[in-house]
Amino acid sequence: MLSGLVAPFLARRNVHYGWAMVAITFLTMLATAASMGMPGVLLVPLKQEFGWDTGAISGAMALRLVLYGAMGPFAAALMSRYGLKVTICSALAMIVGGLVLSTRMTLLWQFYVFWGVLVGMGTGMTAIVLGATVANRWFTARRGLVLGLLTSAAATGQLVFLPIAAWLAETYGWRVSVLAPISALSVAFVMMLLFGRDHPCEVGLAPYGEAGPPRPPPQQPAEGAVRTALATLGDAAQHRMFWVLFGTFAICGFTTNGLVQTHFIPLCQDFGMAAVAGASVLALMGMFDFFGAIGSGFLSDRFSSSKLLFWYYFLRGLSLLALPFSNFSLVGLSLFAVFYGLDWIATVPPTVKLAASSFGREQAPLVFGWIFTAHQIGAAIAALGAGITHDMLSTYLPAFFTGGVLCLVAAVTALFARPARLPTVAPAPVQV
Repeated sequence: MLSGLVAPFLARRNVHYGWAMVAITFLTMLATAASMGMPGVLLVPLKQEFGWDTGAISGAMALRLVLYGAMGPFAAALMSRYGLKVTICSALAMIVGGLVLSTRMTLLWQFYVFWGVLVGMGTGMTAIVLGATVANRWFTARRGLVLGLLTSAAATGQLVFLPIAAWLAETYGWRVSVLAPISALSVAFVMMLLFGRDHPCEVGLAPYGEAGPPRPPPQQPAEGAVRTALATLGDAAQHRMFWVLFGTFAICGFTTNGLVQTHFIPLCQDFGMAAVAGASVLALMGMFDFFGAIGSGFLSDRFSSSKLLFWYYFLRGLSLLALPFSNFSLVGLSLFAVFYGLDWIATVPPTVKLAASSFGREQAPLVFGWIFTAHQIGAAIAALGAGITHDMLSTYLPAFFTGGVLCLVAAVTALFARPARLPTVAPAPVQV
């Protein structure tokens, strides 16, 4: 294993191998985010080539989003049972297979299988749960910073690859545009295969920030991933902390992926803005999302996670309530984009840290998988509900006001997040 050669090389330079795992994981999540953003580029070309209507194409995209969220807890169970490297390499191969096969499709059901099922399941296995698993296994100190770096990969991936894919689709056709995420996914697969390791003890290390000799991971139960995931849900559901995080993260999904990401552009069009201008505002959000996630990780290492969540949800709620009064001017929307972008995914690091402190390092990824499912449930409700509201009332404003009020509820609820204090470990000598 090349990792056996690289780890001592890094150790001689006082660099923990956990940072190499962070780099590999960041690349993986970056590449899968690119494939998540691709359907927006493909919608019009697929309509033009195959004659499929928008509803039929959107159905496959909705299936992809549902599987993306639903795979979270089962992905965590698979990582615990079969190892992180095996699970992630399998997921990357599944995504690449779906993308490659889609270039040869001729029928609508094939689009549902290739993009809806294969890409949906594969990206769900490499989503935020992967970042939580790596951070919890490899880090005790600076865990929040690591979580911020990894969760920012989702926004960065779409920001970097989506304009490239759109240009390729317009210039050379949609099949060529698929090559961008395929190339990135292939590189991530090779890096994970060659350098990825499941636990720090495999390279003779304790987690970053822990003193003492390497400790083997706890023995995993023999039952299957499905049974493990369901058993974890049953245990976690008995604790108040789980429901606090489940409810607040559902509201997070409601107000981000479901409401703003799906309906912000048509909202701007209702107020006389061009679609390109609305899309530019979303792109600005994505840019600041990167810095917001890293900043939140930094803050979560130094301040109370429950108080951070209070302020994140409180300020997000105020911004949603204030948006309709911005007159949708360039200045007003730019300020909204900067603020909302910084706050977009800032809730992830403190949520993961609260799960880890409440349920332990090994259980935290499984528990967070279920919490992430709540995020996608909230997103689905908002996407559907806001659309129905607009059809009935010819306005999105009630949906955005509802999102603002729900954020204020989440802010108050977050103050009740009081995890049980787990045994602490002695700090290790400072490493880079």
